[in-house]
Amino acid sequence: MSRKRIRGLFAAAAALLAVAAGAVFTLNAEAAVPGAPAGMSLVFSDDFTGAAGTGLNRSNWLYDIGHGYPGGATNWGTGEIEYMTDSTSNVYQDGGGNLVIKPLRDAAGNWTSGRVETQRTDFAAPAGGKVRIEARIQQPNVSGAAAAGYWPAFWTLGAAARPVGATNWPSIGEWDIMENINGRESVFAALHCGSNPGGPCNETTGLTSGERPCSGCKTGFHTYAVEYDRSTSPEQMRWYLDGANYFTLTSNQVDATTWNNATHHGVFVILNVAIGGGFPAAFGGGPTAATQPGVPMLVDYVAVWQSSGGGTTTPPTTPPTTPPAGGTRDAFARIEAESFNASAGVQVETCAEGGQDVGYIANGDWLQFNDVNFGSGGVRDFVARVASGAGAGVSGLIEVRLDSRSNAPIGSFALGSTGGWQTWQSIPGNVAGVTGTHTVYVTFTSGQPADFVNVNWIQFRK
Repeated sequence: MSRKRIRGLFAAAAALLAVAAGAVFTLNAEAAVPGAPAGMSLVFSDDFTGAAGTGLNRSNWLYDIGHGYPGGATNWGTGEIEYMTDSTSNVYQDGGGNLVIKPLRDAAGNWTSGRVETQRTDFAAPAGGKVRIEARIQQPNVSGAAAAGYWPAFWTLGAAARPVGATNWPSIGEWDIMENINGRESVFAALHCGSNPGGPCNETTGLTSGERPCSGCKTGFHTYAVEYDRSTSPEQMRWYLDGANYFTLTSNQVDATTWNNATHHGVFVILNVAIGGGFPAAFGGGPTAATQPGVPMLVDYVAVWQSSGGGTTTPPTTPPTTPPAGGTRDAFARIEAESFNASAGVQVETCAEGGQDVGYIANGDWLQFNDVNFGSGGVRDFVARVASGAGAGVSGLIEVRLDSRSNAPIGSFALGSTGGWQTWQSIPGNVAGVTGTHTVYVTFTSGQPADFVNVNWIQFRK
């Protein structure tokens, strides 16, 4: 996977189940995608109903190939050893309503397996709303020495990871919904965020559930889900096993910038079976010559639901600023994007919310606002009113810098599609320790040349 971490040791609790290494038993192998939870609507699903031996619908899924993302860390950043393929020997539909991801070992001892991602990167909780990502999975039915090194997983990465080979991990967020290692009767969940190593999210371990019992998860199908809820204060991320909430994180467990950068944007879904790496090794795993190839993870369905949001708390309405004639701007009044003093690569256009916005923004573009007065009391955060109709895989960073475009950002957040170029969201990012009067630059960074954001206004808050 793209995660650059070696897991710390957790308290190992689950007993190993003694079953034949190569046996696979499916219970209730095919189930329809369930109805939407109350107040939510289905925005994506795949029930894997293709003919036996066929690959996935590539309009919904992309296959990761090799030992890492182009330009990214080797061995997917985790030390795993398999070569990921798009071969139907490793990844296929079984004709019974399931996706099969099967790790294989050749006569020379080389492992291959499968790792697939949703083409869409825009699965997000709208401001004031929720997103729920769920799959019904049977873990590989293998135990003991035969399971050494097995690492099946169902997880997400922030949209901004895709253009840059996840080299911005863990700041863009990783939501681990189901991980299992070495055939243990258990499941792990985690949020990865912040900086690596250490940082506010204890990387490379992350903010984890630790090892939780998962009885029967290798011999039958169980549902695994994460629900990110922005309708509560503080915001919550909740993990579920068969509908039971067993782990919860809240936004006040880390600073706002770290949380927002890991959550306030679209994500894409990943399914894979790795072999080896730091996480299995932390629990004594191999792989070794005794590791049994050919035991698959089975996925019955994947579904994503969203609820409409109530909007983020918008800063108090204040008169928009225009380029001042020799005066200063109030940092805590709304600064309309089109009131820039200088810019590069952008255009001013009519805004559906009234007035104008700045659009056609891509990598390397910037806005400059002169003489912004922050006073002496400090700053809590900034809010940007943004919209994006960017295509699949297109995303980027919105960053605030002071006095020079080459200075380090004092705050930023990642953004994928919001659903349209005039579908506006107010997204906050932390800013600390700013006083006095400065030139403010809003800069835009992306791993691809396509336009990725429009900006209506920005405002700092105390």
